[in-house]
Amino acid sequence: MEEILELLREHNESVPVPLELPDDDQLIQIEEEILLPIPRDIKEYLLEASDVVYGSLEPVTAADRNSHTYLAEVTAVAWSLGVPHHLLPICEDRGMYYVADPEGEITLWKDGELTEETWPTIWYWVREVWLES
Repeated sequence: MEEILELLREHNESVPVPLELPDDDQLIQIEEEILLPIPRDIKEYLLEASDVVYGSLEPVTAADRNSHTYLAEVTAVAWSLGVPHHLLPICEDRGMYYVADPEGEITLWKDGELTEETWPTIWYWVREVWLES
């Protein structure tokens, strides 16, 4: 995880309005809104790296309720499109969603169903998908 955090920091792009990191209270509020616990690895990502901007993918964020990447809003939209309610979206990509199961394994949801593409944790997904985008 530390190595991947370092890579993210190295790739972070400068933007006019930088993203902020959430605190634990904001994550608890999101969990209460979506009625779903956030897997441990996803919490670590949100707390330590969700302010990174890089490439064309925009993973979920948790600090700004008005952001189009705000986790609770992305979750509501994904669920309305058919993503199963036990899965937590971590990133929308042209109508496809990368989603986390309760244990934190990431799977690609595409064309109304889960695919065979999986990553054991968000950190593998960051390295193999986001940083390669």
